[in-house]
Amino acid sequence: MATPSSPVNVVTGRHELLYGGDYNPDQWTPDVWREDVALMQQAGVNLVTVGVFSWASIEPEPGRFTWGWLDEVLDLLHEAGVGVDLATPSASAPPWLARLHPETSSVDAAGVRTSVGSRNHFCPSAPAYRDAVVAVARALAERYGDHPAVELWHVGNEFGQECFCDLCAGRFRAWLADRYGDLDGLNEAWGTTFWSQRYADWAEVVPPRVAPYVHNPAQLLDFRRFTSDQLLDLYRIQAAELRRAGGTPVTTNFMGFFPGVDQHSWAGDLDVVSDDHYGDPEHPTPARSALTHDLLRGVGRGRPWLLLEQATSAVSWRAHNVPKTPVQMLQDSLRAVAHGADGVCYFQWRASASGSEQFHSAMLPHAGPDTRLHRAVREQGAVLKRLGAVAGTRVPARVALVFDWPSLWASELPARPSEHLRATAQLEAYHRPFWEDGIPVDVVPPDADLDGYDLVVVPSLQLVGDAAAANVARVPERGGVLLVGPFSAVQDPTTRVRTGAFPAPWTGVLGVAGEEWRPLPPDGVAVRSDAWGEFTAHVWSESVAARDADVLAAYDGAGLAGEPAILRRTVGEGEAWYVSTVPPSDMLGAVVRACARAAGVVAPVLDLPRGVEAAVRGDVVFLLNADDVARDVTVPGGAEDLLGAPVAAGRVELAPGGVAAVRVSPSGR
Repeated sequence: MATPSSPVNVVTGRHELLYGGDYNPDQWTPDVWREDVALMQQAGVNLVTVGVFSWASIEPEPGRFTWGWLDEVLDLLHEAGVGVDLATPSASAPPWLARLHPETSSVDAAGVRTSVGSRNHFCPSAPAYRDAVVAVARALAERYGDHPAVELWHVGNEFGQECFCDLCAGRFRAWLADRYGDLDGLNEAWGTTFWSQRYADWAEVVPPRVAPYVHNPAQLLDFRRFTSDQLLDLYRIQAAELRRAGGTPVTTNFMGFFPGVDQHSWAGDLDVVSDDHYGDPEHPTPARSALTHDLLRGVGRGRPWLLLEQATSAVSWRAHNVPKTPVQMLQDSLRAVAHGADGVCYFQWRASASGSEQFHSAMLPHAGPDTRLHRAVREQGAVLKRLGAVAGTRVPARVALVFDWPSLWASELPARPSEHLRATAQLEAYHRPFWEDGIPVDVVPPDADLDGYDLVVVPSLQLVGDAAAANVARVPERGGVLLVGPFSAVQDPTTRVRTGAFPAPWTGVLGVAGEEWRPLPPDGVAVRSDAWGEFTAHVWSESVAARDADVLAAYDGAGLAGEPAILRRTVGEGEAWYVSTVPPSDMLGAVVRACARAAGVVAPVLDLPRGVEAAVRGDVVFLLNADDVARDVTVPGGAEDLLGAPVAAGRVELAPGGVAAVRVSPSGR
């Protein structure tokens, strides 16, 4: 299904799938610009991000703007048919700003003010920084708002910066006063009678700076919320200047599950959701990449999104930087497209000869265009050109995984029952069976509209509000299937533990009553099941009782002998499942697939061969063969491969490392 109303379609309508990368022409001379543009045309590049770190080149002194170089670059790109994602350079202020206004540099939790010479050294609260950011954004908008090359605006870079200075303390107090009304409201929400923390004056309230022992968890969580909101405000004041120049879409680049900002609270301010994703080629995790892409699509409420940064080969910031193969590079891009991306871009176009990222790979390496890497870049451009019809289509998901950032933040707070039960690891574990079977999944917050999903999975949602909890509980009541994992719904939005049997908001719908969380010793605990046999669970267990749920598996040890481990309750036409432990992957896969069958959710490709990854977007099934041997895949009759591979007798052959994008006719579904 195409989405003509999506802002990114304004750009893809001109170019179809977008392809390119960050471009930093101010690091090079004009003769190199001309070579770059010619090579971009040969590679099929149609979008580059310009100016992310160019503040000092644009404004070398306060109020003095030098536009000549940027004018020439934008004109060259436009003449070559390459669109520009033009950035506000606010992520890295020039040294003159810190010299004139030292308070614009951020302060860490220990009270140390950061230095120039890197990036992200700004204080989001400093009036001088905010004024300078608005001024440069306004100047860019006035200069280039109607330039035909500019097809997208890009605000800042990878938001998530923290500052603990006195200016931020003042804004934090104002944010808290707006949230809680008065000090009584704050003290109640933070539970400050504990450890004699009650506040008598707003001046006593500070960010969670270095302290001798564990911080108040409610304070930590609210500082996370405040930081996200403060950075969103910084985004907004720049976006407002850009939008005054016309209707060009505005974006910024998120970073997957990075905890720096609550992407769900930002989503309404972005015309296009964008992401940076850097998988590790030494330890490939395609399932994790697919999950991250499903998250970004969920942040954008199902609309197409953009992958604005990834690596063509090696990065430079790991301890040991193994390069990608050309096969990995192509499959990483096609995986993103299969999971809803309308563009795949890289950091960066030309490798930097100087600076902190001079050993980071690029589309054009130091060795030049006559290289294996750049040939692979050109080949990828040709592949993406053949997939133009995919642009604007959606992923038809009937399964939702529930996740949000406040619960993630809560799960990372200190002084919890176990640091080994991690929210993102749980999310990966519950997502993996769907990825293995090629079943589309949306990752959504608990307050999302869940009515369109036949199966809703809550892997581990430690913190949830009352309204969102009620929203989740309605899933089986309307005939859907709900699957809930351990240590879920145990805290309200202030981090206050919900007292009584757990999971308190869902004991009724799940038919369970929990009384104790029991992290496990290293050897785990035996679990027995008539359906799945015996297995060993690790990390986590819970002492729960079945009220009116069927016990599908029970503990056999660790002081829990005979107590339920996995339960199922029938709710009218729906079902509610509860998993109180961490089963091994094959057992969890069996549980997840049983829930999928109960919900009527089936895989798009039956008998998927080992090593082959499938993903559905619109009427196209993407197939990626990660194996080093050829694989035959059965596809519906009447199918065709958009990449040109023959489809004979309902089968397509994938070469080792091969890919296919099989369009399925309506009659073949």
